[in-house]
Amino acid sequence: MVAKVSTTERLAALRKLMKEHQIDVYMVPSEDSHQSEYIAPCDARRAFISGFTGSAGYAVVTLEKAALSTDGRYFNQAEQQLDDNWELLKQGLQDVPTIQDWTADQVAGGKVVGVDPTVVTAQDARKMAEKLKKRGGELRAVDQNLVDLVWGDDRPPRPRETVRVHPVEYAGKVFQDKLQDLRKELEKRKVAGFVVSMLDEIAWLYNLRGNDIPYNPVFFSYAVVTPQAATLYVDEAKLPQDVKDHLEGKVTIRPYEAIFGDVAALSAESAQSNADAGTKTEQPKFLISNRTSWALSKALGGEERVEEVRSLIADAKAIKNDTELEGMRRCHIRDGAALSEYFAWLEDQLVNKGAQLDEVDGADKLESIRAKHERFVGLSFDTISSTGANAAVIHYKPEKPGCSVIDASKIYLCDSGAQYLDGTTDTTRTLHFGEPTDMEKKAYTLVLKGHIALERIRFPKGTSGYAIDALARQFLWNEGLDYRHGTGHGVGSFLNVHEGPIGIGTRVQYADVALSVGNVLSNEPGYYEDGNFGIRIENMMMVREVETKHQFGDKPYLGFERVTMTPHCRKLVDTSLLTEDEKAFINEYHKEVYEKTSKFFEKDSLTLAWLKRETAPY
Repeated sequence: MVAKVSTTERLAALRKLMKEHQIDVYMVPSEDSHQSEYIAPCDARRAFISGFTGSAGYAVVTLEKAALSTDGRYFNQAEQQLDDNWELLKQGLQDVPTIQDWTADQVAGGKVVGVDPTVVTAQDARKMAEKLKKRGGELRAVDQNLVDLVWGDDRPPRPRETVRVHPVEYAGKVFQDKLQDLRKELEKRKVAGFVVSMLDEIAWLYNLRGNDIPYNPVFFSYAVVTPQAATLYVDEAKLPQDVKDHLEGKVTIRPYEAIFGDVAALSAESAQSNADAGTKTEQPKFLISNRTSWALSKALGGEERVEEVRSLIADAKAIKNDTELEGMRRCHIRDGAALSEYFAWLEDQLVNKGAQLDEVDGADKLESIRAKHERFVGLSFDTISSTGANAAVIHYKPEKPGCSVIDASKIYLCDSGAQYLDGTTDTTRTLHFGEPTDMEKKAYTLVLKGHIALERIRFPKGTSGYAIDALARQFLWNEGLDYRHGTGHGVGSFLNVHEGPIGIGTRVQYADVALSVGNVLSNEPGYYEDGNFGIRIENMMMVREVETKHQFGDKPYLGFERVTMTPHCRKLVDTSLLTEDEKAFINEYHKEVYEKTSKFFEKDSLTLAWLKRETAPY
């Protein structure tokens, strides 16, 4: 965990700039200009101004106060990292205002709220402006980011990593066909074009990958696709010749910074062309994602010239083709073998050799084991290697100095993943190397029962992740327990480990998108006791069509195919809480894990013995 930093001087400098710009309140979201969840160091403005380093949060600074809002994954972390200058708004708790409502409460008397329009969506800006107007306030776009000015020369430089081609042997489809599919959709909707700002969508569309954001194989860029042309806005110095050859004749390359001027000109040209034609029909608009920045929407002409939609590319990308699905299966076998080797090694070091290993030592060892495997590129996020009470910090990040020594007498939670050329992994296992308490075993088993219930469900086509979330929580709910995070998220194919628009959870947006054959998503219920322990069990699953005895309403029925291949922790299972059916299900899973991964340990007696023990039938 990063140590608490004093934000007094930073806030004083920001407030000085606010007064110079005639701003009473300044908003600092977490995201970059592309609404990325994970960001490059140069875009970590909210972390810089507040000291809170979690991936989700929103900071607002007035001339007298400062508040930070975050969700249940980060309550514990935020309490540890925020200094006395900040008020913590725990979103989702009763009587806690949203950051928008808190901000609106500060504007009585006609005050001005400022925000960098490149880091807030057009949709959010519109809602915020309406809310402020009711209170007598005003939302103003501040074209120069004030936090950047405070940060000054200490701000990390913009990354300039090399872009590379993602071969069709892994992508499963050439980018020319993806462009053709997109243009068919644009023609169907009778729109002028689609302006793309999400980095993973651009990488997927053009079968390219980069390294501008840690753990996410993406690169800073924009894209514009019209019925006649496709343009990639990127720093051309990042493109080696093979990438230029890959795009040659199909995609025009333009400077990254040219996007705002170009789309303004393109929108004006489209409007003029329509006027010259003398048509009385409504001018064709440009499609943008509902996660596009306010700045980009304004450049296109605002609401009169754009239509906000759930991204067409996001929907297409979430449905993996056969090549991508097979890649997911294969990379999870290698990844599962790496995890089993790590857990066997860690147990041997702690229990048999009495080694003193801290959480970072463990994370580093796991990375080194993964790196031995075929097609490994890097990690897919910071490894959560957490012992004891640290496991209750849902998105804990161990760092030296200050991280804890792994205690064999306490819970150990490891949430980790990797990027392989043929897929992206994300697996959580909770282990105990000593004697767990009755409560630890009970909590683990209740989480495991929910995990199994979700994996086994069959559901009619058209069902959303919102509708099935309670399956994973039911056994915890029966005991008056729960967890403050979603149950599942979409996963990219050698792309972002968190991928929309699908997911399993209580977020309203998950109700809008039905699960479809080809989706890949996580199944990760948990339970956490602050200051004591934390439990999470996470597998990756793929949505597939299943056979059922009946087909009510003549609808196809869907289910899940598991792909994660490493055992559950035997020591933490209270078998008295399992049904015979659940035991059989676990035995079947462990048999598959052994059959698919034991071949990696023919010369590794330590891991093979561990694997045999952990996969032995109940």
